[in-house]
Amino acid sequence: MRKFYSQFYLSERFFLYWIGVIFLFCLSFPFPMLLFIAQFSLILLFTGLFLDIFILFYKNPKIETKRSVNSPLSLGDENKVTIEFHSHYRFPVNLTIIDEVPYQFQIRNFKKSVKLNPDRKFVIHYTLSPLKRGEYVFNSINLFVSSFFKIVERRIEIHQKQTVAVYPSILQMRKYELQLFTNTATFRGIKKVRRLGNNNEFEQIKNYVQGDDLRTINWKATSRKRELMVNQYQDEKAQQVYCIIDKSRTMRSPFNGLSLLDYAINSSLVLSNIILKKGDKAGLITFSNKLGGCLSSDGSNLQLKRITEALYKQKTDFLDANFESLYHGIRNTIKGRSLLLLFTNFESNYALERNLPILRKLNQQHLLVVIFFKNTQIIEASQQTCSNVKDIYLNTMAGKFVLEKQLMVQELTKHGIQSILTKPEDLNVNTINKYLEIKSRSML
Repeated sequence: MRKFYSQFYLSERFFLYWIGVIFLFCLSFPFPMLLFIAQFSLILLFTGLFLDIFILFYKNPKIETKRSVNSPLSLGDENKVTIEFHSHYRFPVNLTIIDEVPYQFQIRNFKKSVKLNPDRKFVIHYTLSPLKRGEYVFNSINLFVSSFFKIVERRIEIHQKQTVAVYPSILQMRKYELQLFTNTATFRGIKKVRRLGNNNEFEQIKNYVQGDDLRTINWKATSRKRELMVNQYQDEKAQQVYCIIDKSRTMRSPFNGLSLLDYAINSSLVLSNIILKKGDKAGLITFSNKLGGCLSSDGSNLQLKRITEALYKQKTDFLDANFESLYHGIRNTIKGRSLLLLFTNFESNYALERNLPILRKLNQQHLLVVIFFKNTQIIEASQQTCSNVKDIYLNTMAGKFVLEKQLMVQELTKHGIQSILTKPEDLNVNTINKYLEIKSRSML
């Protein structure tokens, strides 16, 4: 009985009918002729009520439900969620669906209504855009089933608890990979290969043949095999590329629901995939008030998975950045000249000048590209028309900040440091283009 009451709901149509019957009874006092109509309507209402209850509660629920969610979800993208229904009722039913989406989305009015025909399947789709990394829990699917009469609704709770992780944007990674390599796939043939000095990479140990360089003899292998064995090397073509992410408070600024840190994380995953596809070695370094995670550059097939997991686990208290600890960490960790893509943000010229000596040292040892962000709200404020003194003041101050960002680019260029000043939504395109430009110009 308790289970019946937990599933039994009177619909809005029932209350409308009930109000109509009461109204007829009220009219029957001055007009006795309406009493028969009111009584007949009451009998019809309760007959329909009990008939509806019998139809819906006579047997166990006959609707199969399955929810499909892409795993993992992509941060900041529209992720499709699919719910499939299969009705085994012998008559059409009206269905109201309430899906218990994760609380992080704060969706409190999720409701969809469909009509299911007998023994037919029906699919609904909706999209969710997560704005934070982490675990998201989908709970039960609640179905409110009604028959043709729509007097009673039966609530069916489908227990489909599902935990899905939100990772840096895998959808963007695949999108830019497809765009880049689809455009270049038609240009096959001879390609220019740059040989990096005398840097050789070990390939294998093989038997000595006449003409091999005697300096490559492997004496340990020779003693074991009792015949001359030599090391074989191949030219090292892969270059080391590191994405360095600043996790300090300057990266906390929001844009379209995501922080600048999340934009940098998404872009690092997209760029790392392109780097590996181009045959280079991708690495990752994070820092804030101290050096954070450090993933050495590698070109293996597992490196992208390592980078994805490292980016997913990034957490920060948004403290002040310590570029000195970054410098010492790079000096102790990175062996050999590398391309460093530093995702950071300088809000004032003073902040840049304070860290410029360290950036210059890094650029002497490696090829450094400083990537920082335009403030789109300030740009919009600088372009607005002025109608009073207050607007003139705000317009002037906004223009000052916009000009200061341009001066930062000039200051970095004066010291031979590559830079990218970009809007957050253009970050992926600009960083990929910069990497491809450096590759084509053989700057590293």
